[in-house]
Amino acid sequence: MLIFTAAALARLPRGKLSEPKERTNGIMDIIAKLAAVRIVPVLVAESVEAGVAVCDRLCEGGLPAAEITFRTAAAEEVIREASRRHPEMTIGAGTVLNTADLHRAIDAGASFAVAPGCNPKVVAEAQRIGFPFVPGICTPSEIEMALDLGVKLLKFFPAEASGGVAMLKSLAAPYRHLGIRFMPTGGIKPANAEAYLAVPEVAAIGGTWLNAGDPETIREAAEIAKRCSK
Repeated sequence: MLIFTAAALARLPRGKLSEPKERTNGIMDIIAKLAAVRIVPVLVAESVEAGVAVCDRLCEGGLPAAEITFRTAAAEEVIREASRRHPEMTIGAGTVLNTADLHRAIDAGASFAVAPGCNPKVVAEAQRIGFPFVPGICTPSEIEMALDLGVKLLKFFPAEASGGVAMLKSLAAPYRHLGIRFMPTGGIKPANAEAYLAVPEVAAIGGTWLNAGDPETIREAAEIAKRCSK
């Protein structure tokens, strides 16, 4: 559970924010793109060459999207090079834990950024510059904090360890009327992917099982995405 004192909240970055309509249009555009692809492969690239090669295979296999996690030194350059080679891809930066990571993601050419948790400072900075940011949640309190910060797309993480599809449905129910959407990630695989994608509030799922970029695995995931297309 995340607890912030009034003093801590008062220290959050302040500045001239983008117009609300502009921020809304940006995140709604990303939600639409993610909802179109349905499965967003989550990649931990140990080298630029390996990461870009997986992105090549994803595009060839019919999954033109990826979340490149900032867990390795190669991530930033993978985003930059893959974006250059595949302008049709929707490429995001994952494991964005602070505002410095956020700006690195933007400078590299990412279309959106994702985090495992909900850091109000990162949310505020992303909104200030009008950049789509998807914070992570796994409790009602965190959902309400994110909603209060103006966030509409949330990463349910770690999905399976937090109770899976049943937990996600229970979490979504009280907030359904607010138009909230989720991108569950963590422990999802071909055997349970369709169950997550059947939840109406799910825009897309994070596919950590696609990290190796095996062509057959990509083909299978693309077929699942096609069956579950909205």
